[in-house]
This record gives sequence, structure tokens and C-alpha cells, in this order.
Amino acid sequence: MKKLIIINGPNLNLLGKREPEIYGKETFNDYLITLKKNYKGASIDYFQSNIEGELIDKIQEVGFTYDGIILNAAAYTHTSVGIGDAVKAIETAVIEVHISNTFARETFRHQSYISPNVKGVILGFGLKSYNLAIESFIL
Repeated sequence: MKKLIIINGPNLNLLGKREPEIYGKETFNDYLITLKKNYKGASIDYFQSNIEGELIDKIQEVGFTYDGIILNAAAYTHTSVGIGDAVKAIETAVIEVHISNTFARETFRHQSYISPNVKGVILGFGLKSYNLAIESFIL
């Protein structure tokens, strides 16, 4: 069984309430229940924080013992050299995920400090982006 963790960054705790036209109406906790039911061949842990340092700490904590990290650093994707460096420093493969197509949004969202250090990037498929990331680790 693959040991995976989803790490979500700032404001993703507001899914279901925040800009539903972009992010949908489902909460991430409800979606996580569905993911765990659909991927019984994987152990899926979850962590969310609005604090950059806590995200870095979690990446470092799991980055040598898990089989995969699915990381949606949200707005920190475009600003955090520290998160990019943390991803580069670990051994565990990371898939960068975004719910929206960041390239169809504001120009500042076109830059990622994480992408150069990850196995792959999945964006623009709504919450299904997480499914695709999980499948990349288990198939």
C-alpha cells in the first residue's frame, strides 16, 4: 500500500465557501472522504495550513518516509522560495496540484517556485486534479 499525503496551503480550508465559481462548492474534507473510499490501495493522510513555515515543516517531516506528496501550496506557489527549496531538499516525489488553471488567471499566478523541483504538475481539473495525482503514484 502506498503511503501518500496531501498538503494544502492557504485558504484551501475555505473550499466550498470561497469563490465557488473557481473552486467549486464541495469542502475538501468531504472530498477527502471520497478520495479515501475510491483509493483503498493507498493510505492517504492530509495536512492543511495557512502558515508557510508549517507547510515547510510538514514537507520536511514526511519527505523521507512517504511514497508521495501531493502539494497544493496555493498562493505560496507564486511567492515561496522556501517551499520550493523544501521540496528540492527531500527524497519523496512531489506532484504539484492546482484546482484552477493558474495560467488562465492573473499573470502573477503563472510563476511557480515549486514546479522546477517536482515530479509533475497537474492543474485546471478542479478537485479531480487530486485524483490524477494519486493515480500517478499508484498506477
